Amino acid sequence: MQYKRIIVGDSEIKVPILSLGALPIAGIALLLWLLSGVYMVGPDEVGVVQTFGKHSRVAQSGLNYHFPFPIEKVQTPKVTEVKRIEIGFRTVGKNQYQTVQRESLMLTGDENIVDAEMIVQYRIKDPVAYLFNFIKPEVTVREASEASLRTVVGRHNIDEALTSGKFMIQEETKFLVQEILDKYKSGILVVAVQLQDVSPPEQVIASFKDVASAKEDKNRMINQAEGYRNDIIPKARGEAQARIREAEGYREARIARSEGDVAKFSAVLKEYRKAKGVTETRMYLETVEEILSNREKIIVPDSENGNLINLLNLKAKGDK
Repeated sequence: MQYKRIIVGDSEIKVPILSLGALPIAGIALLLWLLSGVYMVGPDEVGVVQTFGKHSRVAQSGLNYHFPFPIEKVQTPKVTEVKRIEIGFRTVGKNQYQTVQRESLMLTGDENIVDAEMIVQYRIKDPVAYLFNFIKPEVTVREASEASLRTVVGRHNIDEALTSGKFMIQEETKFLVQEILDKYKSGILVVAVQLQDVSPPEQVIASFKDVASAKEDKNRMINQAEGYRNDIIPKARGEAQARIREAEGYREARIARSEGDVAKFSAVLKEYRKAKGVTETRMYLETVEEILSNREKIIVPDSENGNLINLLNLKAKGDK
């Protein structure tokens, strides 16, 4: 009898070459049964082979062979496919969504209620654990994600959940979901967690808008007051410095003038001590010149010699 060798994966099968007419029905059935063990693993898949129901090996992409059922069977999960779980809403059509309030409503750390919707993306990192440790992995991921989101939102106040704390909530939720799934040996890797929408419940959204508007008005008034302060304080400081410099200049001028007057007086006193009469006459003439410089004057000459100096001397003597 002649045989034809067929290589399937790492296995080699010898198939007898017989005409169909010569083969009995049992031989044909046996041949078909043996050929049913040939299977293909796609490039984004791995083949998980079970022998009598127990995991025995993992096959890589390409053409492979396993003993036909019921000896062995194979599952080919897609390990590169990124799966998606929706928390708080469901996609019901193209650009159409339906809110699931039993999942989306949750308490914040300051005992307010928010409506949070989230998407969790994950893929298989261990196909054996993914297939055999859970009956419904998708349900496990959904419940772990919802529990994690509620836990993380409960750690933050409502302002953080609605505004600046969204990224932090996403990262903390991703870490907590992965921690739970690893604890259960799920064989799942969380790729991304994204908050779709975080808003107040529909029943109180108008009140939240009023609060937000009041906060915006408060911040606007604070900014205006700070702007006025930043404008008036430098001006006041500048004026204060100008007045200080002006006062310092006036002080220096007064000191210099006083020192000059003292020096002048000392010089005059020195000359006076040398020649009292001459100094008195000079000072008298300088004073009269200063007083009469801008006034109308009537000069009456002395009857004896008509000398103005004599008139002034007489007045000086009369004054004395």
